[in-house]
Amino acid sequence: MAFAATRRRRWIVAGALAAGVAAGLAALYWYSDPETLDLDDAVRRATPGEFVRLTDGYTHYEIAGPPGGHLVVLAAGFSVPYYIWDPTFKALTEAGFRVLRYDYYGRGFSDRPDVPYTQALYVRQLGDLLDALKVSDPIDLVGLSLGGSIVTSFADLSPSRVRSLIYIDPSFRSPTPIAATNPYVWSFLTAIFTEQRWADDQLADFLHPERFPDWPARYRVQMQYKGFRRARLSELVSNASVDQRQEIERVGQHPRPVLVIWGKQDAQVPIESSAPLLEAMPRARMVTVEDAGHLPQWEQPAIVNAAIVEFLHEADRVPGS
Repeated sequence: MAFAATRRRRWIVAGALAAGVAAGLAALYWYSDPETLDLDDAVRRATPGEFVRLTDGYTHYEIAGPPGGHLVVLAAGFSVPYYIWDPTFKALTEAGFRVLRYDYYGRGFSDRPDVPYTQALYVRQLGDLLDALKVSDPIDLVGLSLGGSIVTSFADLSPSRVRSLIYIDPSFRSPTPIAATNPYVWSFLTAIFTEQRWADDQLADFLHPERFPDWPARYRVQMQYKGFRRARLSELVSNASVDQRQEIERVGQHPRPVLVIWGKQDAQVPIESSAPLLEAMPRARMVTVEDAGHLPQWEQPAIVNAAIVEFLHEADRVPGS
């Protein structure tokens, strides 16, 4: 009897300890999790820019510049919203171009649909957005970092919709080993241990991060809205087996003009990565930007914007463009 009572007490103590640990971890998750807000109509009404409901949810976008000309579309990188284009958007509209920028699903103020964040999702979003805005003429398409991957897939799928391509420090999808991941466990552990560093990590995109002290704070705004973390995981898992080499080769065979701009000191996607792209796109023009990291449009805006404007004016003079 005494032995049984002792075992019961041990089980009770163990259960109480387990419950305490679980409660402590739950409290830590609640305290650490930045995703406390819903991205709803009230948020959209208070947010600058415009919104349009597409196949997979609302997309946040901004369009400016004189209507009637060829449209320049700016596709952002992996996770920074469309403010990553601030210097370029301003420069191109002031130069007289019609310019469109937007947030990918899962980023900025666009919806975070509970779907796989495949390459096809991003291509569909861009096509849907152009259709919703009644854009029928071929566009000039600019892809930054992972945006280079997305604009390539779009140009491959819809070649007649793209007049010219501009790549800025592009990255492309290639097969990446991803360990089996339970999304709930990943979300829990990420919120507690790593997510708080994501905003500060964005400073690694700059050669001179000290010049951009407000960059992490701007990034944290989107992290408040539920679904951001889930979208990031899905992005990694859903595209782990994608290999874009054949897409790049097909797009490179098209006669459209191509401009490649690269920060010479890019530590995220080193300039040496340009070699396979230039080989696949022999008509591409390369502009290297000295004293710039992964975001040369911020660190050397005068050089980058001048190169883009010159290229677009040349495209205007191509017969049939």
